[in-house]
Amino acid sequence: MNPAAPDTPDTSATPDTSATPDVPTTPDTPAAPGIPVTPGGPAAPAAFADERLARAALTRTVEPGDEHAGRWIRRYGATGFLERLLRPDGGAHSDEGAFPGTGRKRVASWRLRATAAEPARDLDTVHALGGRFLVPGDTEWPRQLDDLGDARPVGLWLRGPADLRTWALRSVALVGARACTPYGAHVATDLATGLAKKGWVVVSGAAYGIDAAAHRGALAADGATVAVLACGIDVPYPRGHDRLIRRVAEQGLVAGELPPGSHPAPSRFILRNRVIAALTRGTVVVEAQHRSGSLSTVRAAARLGRHTMGVPGPVTSALSAGVHELLRGDATLVTDAEEIVELVGDMGQLAPARRGPVLPRDLLAPATAHVLEAVPARGPTPTTAIARRAGTHPDETLAKLYELHSLGFVERYGEGWQLTNTATQASNARRGGT
Repeated sequence: MNPAAPDTPDTSATPDTSATPDVPTTPDTPAAPGIPVTPGGPAAPAAFADERLARAALTRTVEPGDEHAGRWIRRYGATGFLERLLRPDGGAHSDEGAFPGTGRKRVASWRLRATAAEPARDLDTVHALGGRFLVPGDTEWPRQLDDLGDARPVGLWLRGPADLRTWALRSVALVGARACTPYGAHVATDLATGLAKKGWVVVSGAAYGIDAAAHRGALAADGATVAVLACGIDVPYPRGHDRLIRRVAEQGLVAGELPPGSHPAPSRFILRNRVIAALTRGTVVVEAQHRSGSLSTVRAAARLGRHTMGVPGPVTSALSAGVHELLRGDATLVTDAEEIVELVGDMGQLAPARRGPVLPRDLLAPATAHVLEAVPARGPTPTTAIARRAGTHPDETLAKLYELHSLGFVERYGEGWQLTNTATQASNARRGGT
């Protein structure tokens, strides 16, 4: 072998075109399929060398929750996945080469979307809104999303001043029917307000009905709330919640997997629900029919090992039928914020004991209460008659009657005794006194 001298380049060697990614496109060097073209020529795969930029592009390339794509991203990384997807020979050997076991139509769909992706523009759009784009590995990335495995979000687009990871550590999902009843809206608002006052973050989907009631309840208590959207974070959906979503972005967080400008689709709502379930420590359902989409959030939470809870409603209401079915299974019945915190909170955060009101009659000794029960409801009755009804000696009965008289239960009327004509004051406690 005769190696070339240091000052004499070896002209027989093939030029290394990979070292010159910005060479303009010519008829002899056509642009590779799937590589975005810039005014100066096609962008080389190195254009996605930055992981954040690559993941921003992937939010337009793959649908949320696509486990096929998630498997290859886990294996090759976001930049490696795009490089294999956009390389010139990717279309000819998609099944056998770049992505074995993945259908050609799926790969073709990825490639078509990747070609049109403009991640730098999407990042600029979100930054102009005061938002940001999170990727796995960021300090703010919620680690619990990793429990989704290959269905983990590629990244999350965010608006709002709070730290998502910190908030997610102490959060509860409140979901339910869109066409809820006044009862359901009241309960959802009450639960959200109670959780917010206890320092918990309320997570929901900003939809009509229970979702909106949950967000408004947290906002009314000056609490923390997160809206996870099934569209771009710059797209108010539903339109009627434009002001609500802006309030959430100002006081809490608006999050989503889809890039700016993306509009919702029916399947994206179901896929969005897995993120709500994974972010939070438990999911509460308030009103849901048997086929309600909100039940998918509970099923996802159960698969992830999170707490699942339901609020019961009237057995005659179809809107509560799905919740009741959950409660017949592994879900836990809850009726207020204290009971929710008992499940999802730290050890020792127990809900107060529940019991009915303590009435003055409950404090009587058994023998005295027995004599009181023998006093007829109407008309004065002699002591001897009361003693016969109570089965006690007349002298003992008389002593108990005087005791009851001093306590205000009975009164003397001539030679007989009768109940005091005073109504027992009802307890004003919502669920009974202590």
